[in-house]
Amino acid sequence: MRPPSAPPTPSWPLATLLRSSRPCSPAVPARWAPWRRYRLSESMKGLLVALLGGGVPAGFVAPFTRMAHDASAIPSLEILLVRCLFHLAFACRLRCGRAPLLGPAQARRRLLLHAAANVVSVACAYSSFVAVPSANAATVRKGSSTLGSALLALCVESRPLSGYDWFGLLGSTLGLFIMVVPDLLSLDPSTRLDDAFGYTLACLGGVALALALVIFRALDFPAKLPTAAFAFGALGGLVCAPAMFLLQEPVLPAEPLTWSCTVAIGMLAVVSFLCASHAVTLAHPALVCAVLHSEVVVTLAVQYYVLREVVTPFDVMGAGVILGSISIIAAQNVSCHPRDEEEGEDEEG
Repeated sequence: MRPPSAPPTPSWPLATLLRSSRPCSPAVPARWAPWRRYRLSESMKGLLVALLGGGVPAGFVAPFTRMAHDASAIPSLEILLVRCLFHLAFACRLRCGRAPLLGPAQARRRLLLHAAANVVSVACAYSSFVAVPSANAATVRKGSSTLGSALLALCVESRPLSGYDWFGLLGSTLGLFIMVVPDLLSLDPSTRLDDAFGYTLACLGGVALALALVIFRALDFPAKLPTAAFAFGALGGLVCAPAMFLLQEPVLPAEPLTWSCTVAIGMLAVVSFLCASHAVTLAHPALVCAVLHSEVVVTLAVQYYVLREVVTPFDVMGAGVILGSISIIAAQNVSCHPRDEEEGEDEEG
């Protein structure tokens, strides 16, 4: 009878030894492609929506408003009235889904407050775009909206911001100050009162925008996005139609450029409204407002290449600081959790 032979000594390849020496970095299963192993966090998705759908389209609104006003002296409230007509089209979407036009009764008061804040914000913004340079007006509006969102978030939001978020938030605000403070210090004495009024309108519009975004984040009922869009159009139409005849002189534009700019403003503003409102449901309102500063950079580029307005070195420096701050905020909110780990956690839960 043969004695039992000793078990063979296993041969460990070098790659196996190296892999086993780092237990905190498990191997990712091969069934996922390299670019599909990681997924974006909800906060990062919201910031991308705010950047690409909210900030970039809104950057064309201010220059187009200035172009329409210079071509035929169309008043700002008339442009806002045309935009409200685009928002009224969401009534068809709500009727197809058999949803109430103004939402459920328990949320109707908050919804109307959100619509009123948006109407005030847009009316002040469009008026400031005509009174002062469009890039400066957009800069002041976005800066005040960011500061307002941060203060409201400290009072209302329960989720705190991280140190990187605060650093990016302060950096983007610093970029706005770099752009606008030199222009404020060099105002023409003959038009100083009109310029101060325009900048005050832009600041008020930014605070109203911050309030509207925080209110929308608190809404909780199905189809709240199209409902909020329709409520804005309905309330804005009811307010702007009589106010346009009382405060301004309406005109019937004859130039194709004015009609093209007005229609483009309405379409781009609707896209920006929907994306910015959806973004605050995924990310912090203060971070969304900071990412919306990309509107200032786009407005500055259009102002220089299309309107041929002067762009100072301070504008370029401030735009660079804003883009760097947006990059910091985006990098902080990128999630790098493997999909298989997330699926394993979901199965255990």
